[in-house]
Amino acid sequence: MTWFPRDADTSRSGWQVRTSRLVTHAGGILSGGHGRTSRFAGHAGPPPRPGTLPSPPPDRLPDGFAVELAATTHRSRDGHLMLGGSPPRLLRLGAAAVRLLEDGGFVVTDDASAALARRLLDAGLVHPRPPLSPVHDTTVAIPIRDRADQLDALLTALRADPSTSTLPVLVVDDGSQDPDALARVARRHGARLLAHPRNLGPAAARNTALREAETAYVAFCDSDVIPEPGWLAALLAHFGDPAVALAAPRIVALPPAAPRALDHYEQVRSPLDMGSREGPVVPVSMLSYVPSATIVVRRSAVGAGFAPGMRVGEDVDLCMRLHEAGWRLRYVPSVRVAHRHRTDLRGWLAQRAGYGTGAADLALRHPGRVPPLYAAPWSLAACALLLRGRPAPAATALALTALTAVRVARRMPDADHPVRAGTLLSLAALRGTAEQLLRCATRHHWPVAVAAAAVSRRARYALATAAVAEGLADHYRSRSSLGPLTHTAIRRLDDLAYGWGVWQGALRRRTAAPLLPRLALPARGGAAKRPWEPRPLTPTSHQPATATVETW
Repeated sequence: MTWFPRDADTSRSGWQVRTSRLVTHAGGILSGGHGRTSRFAGHAGPPPRPGTLPSPPPDRLPDGFAVELAATTHRSRDGHLMLGGSPPRLLRLGAAAVRLLEDGGFVVTDDASAALARRLLDAGLVHPRPPLSPVHDTTVAIPIRDRADQLDALLTALRADPSTSTLPVLVVDDGSQDPDALARVARRHGARLLAHPRNLGPAAARNTALREAETAYVAFCDSDVIPEPGWLAALLAHFGDPAVALAAPRIVALPPAAPRALDHYEQVRSPLDMGSREGPVVPVSMLSYVPSATIVVRRSAVGAGFAPGMRVGEDVDLCMRLHEAGWRLRYVPSVRVAHRHRTDLRGWLAQRAGYGTGAADLALRHPGRVPPLYAAPWSLAACALLLRGRPAPAATALALTALTAVRVARRMPDADHPVRAGTLLSLAALRGTAEQLLRCATRHHWPVAVAAAAVSRRARYALATAAVAEGLADHYRSRSSLGPLTHTAIRRLDDLAYGWGVWQGALRRRTAAPLLPRLALPARGGAAKRPWEPRPLTPTSHQPATATVETW
C-alpha cells in the first residue's frame, strides 16, 4: 500500500467532506462518473414497472450501533488512507475519523460518528455489528406449489428453532395439483394457508403473503430451504439501521445422501450462493443482488412487493428498485440457509436456461444495470490489439495502457509512488476487460463466437483456448472437488444453457438489450447524484470497477 496518497491536510473539523474523483473500471480508467446506457432502438420502451417505492426515512444510525473494519479493507501506516469495499474505493480520512478507527471499529455516539459510519458502510469499508435483540414483529412467508414433503421439513425446522417457533407463518399455495396435502401439513404445524386457484408464479405468491402480513418484517423462505438455528435474529438485527430494507443470508447446498458430479459443482458454483464476502448489495458490482430463496424485508419499504409479471429475476428487480429508491440492502453470509439444489441434468439445464431468459426483462426495466460487459473504450481497444498476436498491435496496446497509467498518476500527485499506482490500476483494468471478454465469448455471446469459429481458424483457436482456460481458472478459484476437466466441462454446459436462455429471452422480447455491452464513459455533470451508490475499483470476471478518492 505504499502508493497511497499522504494526507498532509485534514479537513477543518476532521469530518468535513472534500471529494476528488479517481475512477477506474474493469474495462479501464475513466475520467469520472457513470457510463452511458443504451437501449435497443426497435423496442418501444421498458415493460411496466410496479409502483414507486418509498424513500428511506432521514433518521441517522442510532446510538449504540457498531461498525467494524472489513477484513478486505487496507489502511495506510498513518491510518489516513483506506482502500477496500465492494465496489472498492479509496478514502482519505481526517484526524477525528482516524482516532475513531484506531481499534478497528467504533460505536455510534453522536451525529458526527453516525455520519462517518454511514459513509463507510455505504462504501463497504466497514461492516455493521448491530446489537442482537429477540425475534419479534415478523411473519414467515412460504410460497409453494405442491412439494408437501419439503414444506413439512421446513416447518419442522422453523418450529424446532426457539426464535421462530411461535412466529406467524403464511403458506401460499400457488395452484398446487394436490392442495389437500399442503393443507394437512400447514394445519399440523399451525401455519395459515392462503391459496391461489391457479398458478400465478412465485412473485405473485410472495405478494399475497405480503398483503396479508401484519408485522413490520416479512421473512420469505422458499419451500426447498432449511435455515440454520438462530438465522432470523442475526438478520433482523440489521434493521436497526433505519435505511435497511432487506437482509439476506448465504444460501448453501444441502448435502445430498449420494453426491454426484453436479452436486459437487453446485456446492461451489450455485447461482444462489453469493459467496463468503459480507457487504452491501449494489447493482453493477461484485454483489449486485441477492436471491429470494430466503430474504427478510422491511414491509414499509417494499411497497406492493415483487413485480408480479416476472417469473424469473423478480428478486434482482426488487433489489434494484430498492437501491434506486435509496434503501440499503445487506448480505450476511455468516447466516446460512441450506437449499436443495437441482442436480438432475435435464432439470439443471432447464433451470439455467430459465435464469437466462430473465435477462431481457431486467435489461429493459433497468437500462445499463445488467450489461454482459462493462468496459472503457481504451481497454477494449487494447484487448483487440493484443488478440491480433503481432508485435505492432501489441506495442500499440502497451502504449494505450502506458498513456492511461500516466493519466491516472497525474490525478494522484500526492501518492507515495504515483507512477506505480497508475501502472497497477491500469494493468488491473486491462486484465478485467480481458476476463470479461472471455466470459462473454463462452456465456452471453457464445452463439456469435461459435459462428465466428465456423468460418475462421483463428477464431476457433481463440474460442477453444478461452473455453479451456476460463474453466481451469474457475476450477482453481472455486477450489472445486471435481477434477479440472470435469469441472471445466460442467462449467461450459452451465454457460451454454444460460447463454441460450439469454438469447431466447431477447428474441421473445424483441430486444438486444441484454446482449449489449456498456461503455464506461465520462459522466456529464460531475459526481454521482446518489452518494450511497459506491463504485468499484478492481475488476472481477464480469463486474465493473471504479474507484473514488474522498476526504473525511
